Amino acid sequence: MDNIAVEIDGRGVAQLRLARAEKHNALSAQMMTELEAAARALAEDDTVRVVVLSAEGRTFCAGGDLAWMREQFGMDDHTRRIESRRIATALGALAALPQPLIGRIHGNAFGGGVGLVAVCDMAIGAEGLTMGFTETRLGLIPANIGPYVIARMGGVRAREVFMNARLFGAQEAVRLDLLNRVVAPEALDAAVEEAVAPYLACAPGAVRDAKALLVTLAGRVSEAEVDLAVDALARRWESAEAREGIAAFLDKRPAARA
Repeated sequence: MDNIAVEIDGRGVAQLRLARAEKHNALSAQMMTELEAAARALAEDDTVRVVVLSAEGRTFCAGGDLAWMREQFGMDDHTRRIESRRIATALGALAALPQPLIGRIHGNAFGGGVGLVAVCDMAIGAEGLTMGFTETRLGLIPANIGPYVIARMGGVRAREVFMNARLFGAQEAVRLDLLNRVVAPEALDAAVEEAVAPYLACAPGAVRDAKALLVTLAGRVSEAEVDLAVDALARRWESAEAREGIAAFLDKRPAARA
C-alpha cells in the first residue's frame, strides 16, 4: 500500500497509519480504497486484539483531497456517486472492526478526518489539535461522514459545529464527545499505550463479543442512512456554490457568495 501503513506487534496491537504526510493525509481515492482494504484485512485477523489509528507527519487528516474532489465535477452523476461513497465505505469498514479501535489524533483533523475520529471506540487528542467540519466553506456538506459523526456526537452537540465550518480545539472536542481525552503532545504515545493495555489483560474473544453487543445495543449506522447521505452530497455537487467554493479554494482566493 502506498498511502496506508500497517504494523502488528507481538502483542496483537495493530498500528494503522495514514501515510500521505506530504499531502497532510488528505483522503484521495486511492487512500480511501487502501484504508478500507486494510480495515477489512485487520477484521479477519484473529491475532489482532487492538487497532490504533494514527497518522504520519504534522497533520492527522486534512479531509478530502481537493484535486480528487475537483475531478468529480467532470463525472456523470452515477460515477460521481460511486466516488462520493468511497469515504463512507472506508468509515464503515473501520466502524465494523471487531477489535477496539483507538485513535491517536494530532495536528489538524478536518472534514473526513473528523469522520475518522468519530468511528474510533476511544480517541485521544494532543493539545493544540484543531478540528472542524469545513465542507460548507466549499459549498459542500459533511454528508458521507454525517451518519458516523452524529452517531458519536448526538444531534444536539453536532448542531454547534456541523453546519458552520467553525474550527474548534481539543478541549472543546472532548465536550462535543469527539475526543475522550486530551494530553500534551509529548505524552500522546504513552496515553495511547495506557488505553491499549487494559484490553490486553482481557479475554480477546470476550472483548470482541462485548463490542459486538455494544454496537448492536447502541444502534448501528444503517445502509439507508449512508444512502441518504450519498444522495444529499450528490445533489450538492450539482450546485453553483460547490463549483465556486472548490474553484476558489484551489485558486487561493475568497469564494464569491451571493
